[in-house]
Amino acid sequence: MPLFRSSEPRSIRLENASVELKAERAPWSLWADGFGRLATRAMQVIVVVAVAGAIVYVITSLTLVTIPLVLALIFASAFAPAMSWLKSRGVPAVLATLITLLTIVVLLGALSWLIVWAVQDQWDELYSQAQEGFQALLKWAHELPFFPDTTQLQEWVDQITAFITSAQFGSGALAGVSAVANFVTGLVLMVTILFFFLKDGPEMWEFVLRPFRGEHYLRARRIGDKTVTVFGSYVRGTATVAFVDAVGILIGLLVLQVPLAIPLAVLVFLLAFIPIVGATLAGILAALVALVANGWVTALLVVGVVVLVNQLEGNFLQPVLMGRSMKLHAFVILIALTVGTALGGIVGAVLAVPIAAAAWGVIQVWDGPDLPARWARPKVVRAA
Repeated sequence: MPLFRSSEPRSIRLENASVELKAERAPWSLWADGFGRLATRAMQVIVVVAVAGAIVYVITSLTLVTIPLVLALIFASAFAPAMSWLKSRGVPAVLATLITLLTIVVLLGALSWLIVWAVQDQWDELYSQAQEGFQALLKWAHELPFFPDTTQLQEWVDQITAFITSAQFGSGALAGVSAVANFVTGLVLMVTILFFFLKDGPEMWEFVLRPFRGEHYLRARRIGDKTVTVFGSYVRGTATVAFVDAVGILIGLLVLQVPLAIPLAVLVFLLAFIPIVGATLAGILAALVALVANGWVTALLVVGVVVLVNQLEGNFLQPVLMGRSMKLHAFVILIALTVGTALGGIVGAVLAVPIAAAAWGVIQVWDGPDLPARWARPKVVRAA
């Protein structure tokens, strides 16, 4: 007879023994505790990161296809209202597509021609002024105690000359020719894809949605509609803001009599599609041209004009034209620009922000037309 009798009922003791026996016999039960759940989450994160890395690798390896594809999608989204308007007026789909596509090509060609024409028209004047400004800069630099002497300057000139005449420079020139060929190929591919997106975009999207049913189909429809809306609104809003910026800075440059005012204004328009960084680069370039051609007083005035125009645009114009769905925090924009630049260079920097805005827009309609994904909803704190 046992000296001590357990106070637990016999059924409870048997149940505990059974659980302990199952735990010993079932190795997978180790994943049920806290550490096991942590390991499961870690494995899931590793799989997600691996899949995302593979997708990024494929995209960066096929930039000749992916970049024209994304650009064509963005342009098609921006001109979707024009296509709808033409079709509503009874214009055949092919003719409406050709009209819209021709408009896009003419706009892009006009911007390129305007830059080339203005630079050629004022190049001689700017070149002579640049020489005078450079000589004045050298004269001022000679007075500095740490300015290099004639021997060091000659060594630098010899090194530059040796690099230009070396095989490395020749290989770089061949790489430049290859880059131009890739650009032309990508441009032709983008125009071709854009034609089909404009003409048959809705039908192509319906074909993609065929495997989806029920709630999954509705969610996929919301994702597609939201992506097109965000891309289109972003391009149209940014283009309007960029046009106002370019006109404002152009007026300031013309009043200050800064040469190459028109190319600089066009450059302001183009760089405005890179948030934060683009405005800074445009201001620096305009100030440098003013410094070389007109002196440091005019350069400071140009900086003031650029800052004033950017403040007016950021505080008054952009909040009105850019919708709430495209309102991203400055930190998110900087991260997107960094990632986009690392993956795709200048083109990646241009595409990073609209892609990030579209991704955020998709999250906002994930569970319904106005219902964000559960994890993205703001927390409601109830008063006690």
